[in-house]
Amino acid sequence: MARVSAGARLHFGFCNLSLSHQRLYGALGLGLAEPRVVVDAELADSVTVEVEAPTTDTATLDDVREYATTATDLLGVDGAHVTVRETLPRHAGLGSGTQLAAATLAAVAAAHGREPHVRKHAPALGRGGRSGVGVATFEAGGFVLDAGHPTARFTTDRPADGEWTVPPVAARHAVPDDWRFLIVRPDADPGRNGDAEDDAMRTAVERAEPGLADRIGGIVTRRVLPAIATGNAERFGAAVAEIGRLNGAWYADEQGGVYRPPVGDVVASLSESAAVFGAGQSSWGPTVYGITDAANAGAARSAGERALDEAGVDGTVSVVEAADGGARVTDEQQH
Repeated sequence: MARVSAGARLHFGFCNLSLSHQRLYGALGLGLAEPRVVVDAELADSVTVEVEAPTTDTATLDDVREYATTATDLLGVDGAHVTVRETLPRHAGLGSGTQLAAATLAAVAAAHGREPHVRKHAPALGRGGRSGVGVATFEAGGFVLDAGHPTARFTTDRPADGEWTVPPVAARHAVPDDWRFLIVRPDADPGRNGDAEDDAMRTAVERAEPGLADRIGGIVTRRVLPAIATGNAERFGAAVAEIGRLNGAWYADEQGGVYRPPVGDVVASLSESAAVFGAGQSSWGPTVYGITDAANAGAARSAGERALDEAGVDGTVSVVEAADGGARVTDEQQH
C-alpha cells in the first residue's frame, strides 16, 4: 500500500487580472507543513473509495472517486482501492481540491509502481487552470511565483478539463526555518468554488483595472522576492499583505469588499499586532493568514484569538511552519 501526505497551501494573490497585459494571472503562494491531506492506495481490479477522515461529506467521497477513476485512466492501470485518512477543510482557501486530487493521483501511481507526472496530469483532474501554486507546492513546497498564462488564451467559457497546462514556476525559494504562519479560520461560509468561482473570476478579469497589475509587479520584484531571498519576514509580510489588498480591489464587487466578510475585521485586528508582520485572505477565504516568526509565534496566536473575538465569530487559530519539501510518498508495507 502506498501513502501520500501533502500539506496545505496559502495563496497570496495574482500578479495580473487585466486583459491589457501580455500575461494573465501569475500567482504567489507557499506550501504549509500542516494541515495535511493523507491518501492511501492499494492494488485492486476496479476503483473503490472510502473516506476515514474525521470530518468529511459525500462531496469529498464523490470527488475522490472521480480523481481515482481519472488517475487509473491516465496511468493505464486497472484500478485501486483508495482510502482518504486526512482531509483539508473544503473551499477554505487552503488548496483542498488540488492537494486532494494530486495526492489521489500520486497514491494510485505509487501503488502501481508508476510515476504520477502530477504537473502533466493535473489539468485532466481539473486542477491548475489559473494558479499553479497548488501543483508547485505539492511538487516541492517552498514559496512559489508562477508565470501565469498568455492573455491571448483567455476564453469567456471555462476550457474542458485537460485543455490547459499548469503555469510554469517562475521563481521558487525555500522558506527560512524560523518563519511561522498564523492560520485563522473563522466559522464562515466556504469560499467561492466550482461554477461560482469561474463566474466570479471571469467577471473580475473583464473588469480589471490594468494599473493595479503595474503596482503589484513593482511590489513583487522590489519587495517580495528580495524579502524571501534575504529571509526578512517583516518585509515579506508587509509586501504580501499589500498584494492581497490590491487583489481585493479587483474582487470587491464579487466578494463584498476588499476582503470577504468577516475576513476584513479579522485582518484589521491582526494588523494592529506587532507580532504579525502582515495579514491577508488566502484565496477566496475564509482562511486568514498572518506572517510571523518563531520568536513571536505565541503573541501571534493570541492576536489571532483576539481577532476572532473582536470580529464576533468563532473559529480556529494555529501557528504552523512552511513545508520544507513537496508531498511525501511512502510504502506502508515497510513499516
